Amino acid sequence: MSAIWTILMLSSLAVLIFTDPQTALSSMLKGSENAVDLSVKLVASYAFWMGLFSLLEKLKITDLLAKILKKPIRFLFPGEDEKTEKFITMNVSANLLGLGNAATPMGINAVKHMHGNSSFDNISTFLVLSATSLQILPTTVISMRVSAGSTSPMSIFIPSLIATVSSTLLGIIICKTIRAIKQKTQKSRILTHTYARKSNNTI
Repeated sequence: MSAIWTILMLSSLAVLIFTDPQTALSSMLKGSENAVDLSVKLVASYAFWMGLFSLLEKLKITDLLAKILKKPIRFLFPGEDEKTEKFITMNVSANLLGLGNAATPMGINAVKHMHGNSSFDNISTFLVLSATSLQILPTTVISMRVSAGSTSPMSIFIPSLIATVSSTLLGIIICKTIRAIKQKTQKSRILTHTYARKSNNTI
């Protein structure tokens, strides 16, 4: 990913130097200034939510969330142990609050702990669930809108909720459909192989 961003940056800089060399340096400095300014403004928001998650974990509230989401998580990710389910729950909880960066380490731990015959299907479903990122409160986007001087930063709440719910449901349906097709195909192959062996033994 770093290589892709480096190529994009160097390509843009090269084009800018040839088309408008006078503004190349000023654009670079302005872009760096804006990036630092935005990062500083988002630090407070992330510090608050990351601190809240740490507090929730120490108070065992994450265990309560795991119990509440136990059935949906087991339906989506069958065959996983309680530790993996806890990581998945924390990842989903972070995404629900719009904290994609906070959800990333929990998601990595969840994938590392996935095991069993259905691990590939579970990982695929988890990646889709993380990519669609079901959000009740898009805190990061709201924070960015506040830092950009938006007069109504919460106006995206309903459109964001509709979009993420729709994309998440569609992603889950597609994953479950593909898994059902795979299982049906595997069963058909096993039955065909078993029938062929019985036929050969009879002959």
